[in-house]
Amino acid sequence: MPRFSKNSLFSSDIAIDLGTSHTLVYVRGRGIVINEPSVIALNEKTDQVVAVGHAAKTMLGKTPPHIRVVRPLSHGVISDFEVTEELLTYFINKAQGGRARLFGPRVVIGVPTGVTNVQSRAVRDAAKNAGAREAFIVEEPVAGAVGAKLPVAEAVGTMVLDIGGGTTDIAVIALNGTVASKSSHVAGDRFNENIIDYVRNEFKLGIGERTAEDIKISIGAVTPQDETLSKAVRGRDFATGLPREVTLTDNHVREALVPSLDALMDAMKDVIEATPPELLSDVLERGVTVFGGGALLRGLPEVLAKMLGVPIKVAPEPLTTVVRGAGIITENPTPHADFFIDEEDILTEA
Repeated sequence: MPRFSKNSLFSSDIAIDLGTSHTLVYVRGRGIVINEPSVIALNEKTDQVVAVGHAAKTMLGKTPPHIRVVRPLSHGVISDFEVTEELLTYFINKAQGGRARLFGPRVVIGVPTGVTNVQSRAVRDAAKNAGAREAFIVEEPVAGAVGAKLPVAEAVGTMVLDIGGGTTDIAVIALNGTVASKSSHVAGDRFNENIIDYVRNEFKLGIGERTAEDIKISIGAVTPQDETLSKAVRGRDFATGLPREVTLTDNHVREALVPSLDALMDAMKDVIEATPPELLSDVLERGVTVFGGGALLRGLPEVLAKMLGVPIKVAPEPLTTVVRGAGIITENPTPHADFFIDEEDILTEA
């Protein structure tokens, strides 16, 4: 039976929130040590890695033809296996401070709910090829519930909503198990696409993904604000082909996000309908906990509460909730052994 080891010959065990947008790494005994974009830049002439993380993200849309900037995960799962290995190798080595150890670390990795066996095995294999001695897979909403310190082991229904970059995961958890769950592609990246489409249709202006993300973060809101938020946005005029600037407000962003918010409500209703009545009464009483980057969208908790008729609360530090939960599992794995996706994934403490 595999065990976490504290021997100095071994690398420190780590937890990874491998997200479509960002990757966070927690090292046992040290806490969160890495929070960087899941982006890598490759030189196709030499097959060499040019940059990873923050440095690679600054290159998006600005590289010559032979430099390819890649996000190797799509909707929370691996879309480019070899590039994901490079990404994980970089993060695992950086988390260990570049120090060589006799054995690589044991790694706990969060994945979206509902991933197939093939997809979870791809994540495990990529981690092992990147230097992990063993890799264990846990669903992100479960890790987030642990990170938010929710009563996942009790006989009560706990509902969570994890709005990430590529996926939104919804789950009802009780007695260390997922009772009902659903994964949706309506997440942060879809919000960016909504903004790009809206600006193109309403202003005949072309903007890129980075600009759309900046708009979402700086003025994004799904409810009217006390003061109007605005931002000057530059892009390419489709009529003239020349640069042009327009001013967007939070009202524009709210209009842009309506289709995605409707789809998100439908997904949450599907999970609620699949939840047993006894647990649903707990959800109605205790509410839904939201985490992930989408939890920071202004007014989202209020809109969810109004449309679903249940209390909504945002977890403390929602951006790091999942990786902190995965970190808690690495620190004290035995009580959380039921959360690992594969039956072979059984961990005990050294």
